[in-house]
Amino acid sequence: MDSEAVQHGLLPLSACPPTANSCAHYSRGCSVVAPCCGQAFGCRHCHNDAKVRWFPSFRFRFGSGSADVLKQPCPVPRQNSLEVDPRDRHEIPRHEIKKVICSLCSKEQDVQQNCSSCGACMGKYFCKVCKFFDDDVSKGQYHCDGCGICRTGGVENFFHCDKCGCCYSNVLKDSHHCVERAMHHNCPVCFEYLFDSTKDISVLQCGHTIHLECMNEMRAHHHFSCPVCSRSACDMSATWRKLDEEVAATPMPDIYQKHMVWILCNDCSATSSVRFHVLGHKCPACSSYNTRETRAACPRI
Repeated sequence: MDSEAVQHGLLPLSACPPTANSCAHYSRGCSVVAPCCGQAFGCRHCHNDAKVRWFPSFRFRFGSGSADVLKQPCPVPRQNSLEVDPRDRHEIPRHEIKKVICSLCSKEQDVQQNCSSCGACMGKYFCKVCKFFDDDVSKGQYHCDGCGICRTGGVENFFHCDKCGCCYSNVLKDSHHCVERAMHHNCPVCFEYLFDSTKDISVLQCGHTIHLECMNEMRAHHHFSCPVCSRSACDMSATWRKLDEEVAATPMPDIYQKHMVWILCNDCSATSSVRFHVLGHKCPACSSYNTRETRAACPRI
């Protein structure tokens, strides 16, 4: 019997054998019965991988204007394809899960922490709201009533921001810039939904959010501004001082000496008229070179 097909709900419930720690994403002692399609899956990710993520994974190559298809095998059977009716593709409503199957005795039962038949603990961490089981309690799982889902990292290390609608590290409690529903959107780089992502998320100075690994990839390709609003994503003061030196060492030809341009600063939103320079235009309000030209060159007054 194809155990991978069983795990991802491609066989009927009666064909599921008793296997310990049946989920590839979590260490747990049960499978969940999806209320939407009536099939058994190791967890919600197993279901969504089989029922939703039928398209090839890709990542944007910065500066190329194209997307690269990742050269890696899909971790689950791609049940969906272009030939499958799009109406059959769906995500599991995790809070509506009513039944689980014990991996030790194969007993189908109501959602609970201990098996009603053999008494086995199906998850050292158990959330009756999210219908979530996990034996690896080192993650510091906790349920956030504000988010409505379980998160990791330890409840003592995070706070819920009501305006942003998500949990942030205590380090950001008095310093982050609030953006309404900050994580209720896709990552601007890889387009994965951020709110319930299992990957680490970075909060930029502007308040927008992005996967940490995507942020690191941007920096590796010398992109240091927010992909959403173009504000600097980190402290760029050292870079601006270096640009000051380069601009001073690179005088423009006489024909450009009196040419002025209007610029918009991406960091402070100030609009200014500055002398044109091929290396960059410095904002007189905040000294940032993260600016864009908004009008054609005009004679200096």
